[in-house]
Amino acid sequence: MPDIKRQVKLITTQKPIAEPSPMEGFPMRSWSIEIWLLDENGQEVQANVFDKAVYNLHPSFEKNKQTFKKPPFRIEEKGWGEFDMTIVLTALHKGGDHTLEHDLNFQSERYEAKHTVTFRNPRPELVALLAESGPAGAENGVRGKGDAAKKKGRKDKNVDMEKLADGLQKLSEDDLLQVVTMVHNNKSEDTYTKNDVENGEFHVDLYTLPDSLVKMLWDFTSQRITL
Repeated sequence: MPDIKRQVKLITTQKPIAEPSPMEGFPMRSWSIEIWLLDENGQEVQANVFDKAVYNLHPSFEKNKQTFKKPPFRIEEKGWGEFDMTIVLTALHKGGDHTLEHDLNFQSERYEAKHTVTFRNPRPELVALLAESGPAGAENGVRGKGDAAKKKGRKDKNVDMEKLADGLQKLSEDDLLQVVTMVHNNKSEDTYTKNDVENGEFHVDLYTLPDSLVKMLWDFTSQRITL
């Protein structure tokens, strides 16, 4: 599965509160942080691709590590000082941990910070969730290419590479998901692939695939459409 990128927005709000401060000249403040995804139009959507968010706060906090498991993963705290923290987002379906650095400051009552998160080789279940906020693997076209000279190197005479390339482009979105996963899991060092995120396409040179993978794709495709 090709990598998929998403923008994560952190929204911080803060205000002074009527509580005594342990540090003269630095009033106590209440503050909160929420975590959102941005869709392809820059609009906020629920960050439901994440299983949890772990906030690692300044060591002076009694609870300096706090975990939230429901979007928008809102944390509410109070204190007198500014500090840098890390926020670890754990993606669903074994999508890995993603660490964001965040500057908690009191310059504005509300401010936003954007971070780019890369989901590397996401599983189909995670791709389906990512598709709710923008282009993802399920929407990618699979484009096959190659040159005639490479045809001579193919061992399996039962596979028509031109028909395979044409057939791949006719598959449904769900089937394309499986194709991209098969390519990723079975490709060799010589395999050429390119994920064109801007145009929502996944390119693969069929003539650089191992013979076993070509046969696998042929069988898979021929079971779904007439080649």
